Amino acid sequence: MVAAPTLAEEILQLKARRRAVILAHHYQEPEIQEIADSIGDSLELARAAQKFEGDVIAFCGVRFMAETAKVLNPQRTVTLPDLNAGCSLVDSCPAEAVRAFRRRHPGHVIVSYINTSVEVKAESDILCTSRNAAAIVNSIPPEKPILFLPDINLGNFVKKQTGRQNMQIWQGACIVHATFPGRRLAAARAEHPGALVAAHPECPGEVLRMADFIGSTSAIIDWCAKQSAEEFIVMTESGVRYSLEKQSPGKRFYFVANENCNCSECPYMKLNTLEKLRDCLETLRPSIELPPDIIERARVPIERMLAVR
Repeated sequence: MVAAPTLAEEILQLKARRRAVILAHHYQEPEIQEIADSIGDSLELARAAQKFEGDVIAFCGVRFMAETAKVLNPQRTVTLPDLNAGCSLVDSCPAEAVRAFRRRHPGHVIVSYINTSVEVKAESDILCTSRNAAAIVNSIPPEKPILFLPDINLGNFVKKQTGRQNMQIWQGACIVHATFPGRRLAAARAEHPGALVAAHPECPGEVLRMADFIGSTSAIIDWCAKQSAEEFIVMTESGVRYSLEKQSPGKRFYFVANENCNCSECPYMKLNTLEKLRDCLETLRPSIELPPDIIERARVPIERMLAVR
């Protein structure tokens, strides 16, 4: 008797039949990362979507990431295993509020973090990620006033890095990173005195001031791999453990619980599962559908971001 295919085998068969690619963020569950064609942070996955050849993108991340992939691939099918995979930063920055700011301040350059809805991207002049935000701000003429949105912690970090004074910052925050308390990081450092601290710039300033390194998810992975230290306290979503241990076998990684869930997990990222991935490759649902005018308007700031090295 021939054994029934495993769930992973079903997904691989469907992927071949659909001429699909599976993109996964570092915060996804390990079993999804194991089956993905490309694993990365927001910038790396946007570049992967831009270079994609095939018919279907199955995006294992959150909705704004899949929307970005659709803007870059308007003629292709982009599926998201769970449409409820949202983002608190997206929720903190409604498009109408951005339009209202634009009407009041037509001279401002709007720099939007990629963690925004496609409608907000369409209102923006250029996008950024945590990896390239300082470079994006530095690419704007110094006399131009800037609105940076939506993450207040990333915005404050970029303002400090660039010395940019004429930059207003939106008051949004990530429900995971923004609730990492400095006192818990201090306790973790006391418990692991030899550990280096790597933090994502969406963390509060009190956390960043204690960090040995501040960077995007992939930058943290790369930095930890290059260090001679054996122990690290990592101030970001704990799903990154899979990539950290893969790149740095034998090293030990500790995560600090935040105030919201007393964990370090993004509830939205964890909505995607192998079962949902199989089903969306089978049915091509749920799919990301966007109005053509929004696609065209959002494409401009996305491509401007991707052009900055």
